[in-house]
Amino acid sequence: MNNNTSEPQQNRRDALKMLGAGSAAGLLGLLGSADRAHAHDMQPAYARGMAPVKIKSVKAIVTAPQGSNLIVVKVETTEPGLYGLGCATFTQRAFAVVTAIDTYLNEFCVGKDVDNIEDMWHSTYVSSYWRNGPVLNNALSGLDEALWDIKGKRAGMPVYQLLGGKARFAIPCYTHANGNTPEAVADDVQRIMDRGFKYIRIQQGGYGAVGATEQKPDFKAAGFGGTTDNYMNERAYLKSVPKLFEAVRKRCGEDIELLHDIHERVQPMDAINMIKALEAYRPFFIEDPFSPENMGWFRQLRQSTTVPIAMGELFNNVNEFRDPMANQWFDYIRCHVSQIGGITPAMKVARLGEWFNIKTAWHGPGDVSPVGHAAHAHVDLAVWNFGIQEAVSFNDKTLAIFKGCPTMKDGYMSVNEVPGLGVDIDEKEAAKYPITSKSNWQVRKFDGTSIRP
Repeated sequence: MNNNTSEPQQNRRDALKMLGAGSAAGLLGLLGSADRAHAHDMQPAYARGMAPVKIKSVKAIVTAPQGSNLIVVKVETTEPGLYGLGCATFTQRAFAVVTAIDTYLNEFCVGKDVDNIEDMWHSTYVSSYWRNGPVLNNALSGLDEALWDIKGKRAGMPVYQLLGGKARFAIPCYTHANGNTPEAVADDVQRIMDRGFKYIRIQQGGYGAVGATEQKPDFKAAGFGGTTDNYMNERAYLKSVPKLFEAVRKRCGEDIELLHDIHERVQPMDAINMIKALEAYRPFFIEDPFSPENMGWFRQLRQSTTVPIAMGELFNNVNEFRDPMANQWFDYIRCHVSQIGGITPAMKVARLGEWFNIKTAWHGPGDVSPVGHAAHAHVDLAVWNFGIQEAVSFNDKTLAIFKGCPTMKDGYMSVNEVPGLGVDIDEKEAAKYPITSKSNWQVRKFDGTSIRP
């Protein structure tokens, strides 16, 4: 046996001893390229890092399987097979969002690093110079959620794990009870309670009791407004809500949590007086008492009643939340997450709320895609100051398009325990249900005056 060891062989032996002692830096300084690659392979997966991945394309996918226009952003990457999905749904102006995504967002994003979400959010936010509009914010939201989806897939974790892990085992939700009379609403509440829900929003007819009366307004007889415009009798609505709460409490008891949405459709002082009248029925919260133009009334509302308030569905600028939350003018932040720009700003709003004892209550109607609902759910699981979430309901067409939708059981929402947001899309199936440009949701007073939501 030859005991003469060449210098290169000796160097490699010494280097391996150093690796065993934990000195990887010394090893990398001594080994050649082949030996460095071998040492890298010996490291555990978590210590190896990940190669950079770039954005290859950004595009909009549209579909309307339940009637509402849905828009999903798909971000494809330079890593084969790796892509992310995000919700950019703005039902009322869908084609404008599609143009913003396909024409402008794609050009802006191609070639950028998928991992730099914070930088991507801010640079996209100001790239058009003017910002805070719902069209561009929804496009940005779709991009942001898609990048979080990609990051979760790259990390091999559900997105909620990247946000801090679970703060609860599942997500308590509320759903909607309706009817044209208080008794019919109470019957509906009882049926929903039997399905396991502990939180129920009660409405008599549509928002503002629209449709609960057969009375014909004068503006219809005069031929004023559009043929599909709705009528709201403000006085009748204001009197009906306390009676509605009384009937449901009498029928369904004190344990069920009851919510109601004013939808900003009455004058501020009328909203304050009505909310005061509801104190005896202990609402879980009353939603959106004032329109964005009337935010100054919150100070008086707070001084007038102890009923919890939810607000923020129509907030658009991420800076709109700061002063109302710092002043504790409401108890639940009711943001439409795709309206404010996605998961990144939603987490910041939620963290701000934690400092002021304000809880989350993300807006989750039918005109949010399953990808958007999944984004809500991942944030809901992770933030300590979660309050409540709007429940989801998907028809068979939607379930055929979107694989891995959030699920409901006994009043709780759950997500897939897979990397990313957990929702995928069948583009061929989605194309079977094209979107439309028609969108008219107009409510008027007796004389035809338009009522602002």
